[in-house]
Amino acid sequence: MPKMVLLAAHVSLNGTDLSEYTRKAELTVEVEDKDVTTYASLGWKEVLGGLKSGELSLEFLQDVAATKVDSVMWPLLGTVVPFVVRLDSSAVGASNPEWSGNVLVNGWNPIEGGVGDEASVSVGYPTSGAVARAVA
Repeated sequence: MPKMVLLAAHVSLNGTDLSEYTRKAELTVEVEDKDVTTYASLGWKEVLGGLKSGELSLEFLQDVAATKVDSVMWPLLGTVVPFVVRLDSSAVGASNPEWSGNVLVNGWNPIEGGVGDEASVSVGYPTSGAVARAVA
């Protein structure tokens, strides 16, 4: 059985490659379950899929220097921007799919942590519209 260790994931927001600042990435997608149980279901619950949604969660190592992660993210606050993530930074293919879509940058934590902690930023952005998976 093949196994994989994440060593060089690719993360891009609004066309900017943020992989060098990212130490954790998680894309989750889900579908609402809608109860369509009737008396004809004979006591068994029946469900259908409803609306789809997703979230892109990221953890960055903070850098506030000009052109670094803070200066990239701050202007995006409150906007819907495109994202791209891959398990590896190599080319998109059958063994390295790419997921893309749009997210709402609904928050930014420029300062997070305690005395002696590394300066990091954890965020979670809801998807806006469809999330696509490509292998070419």
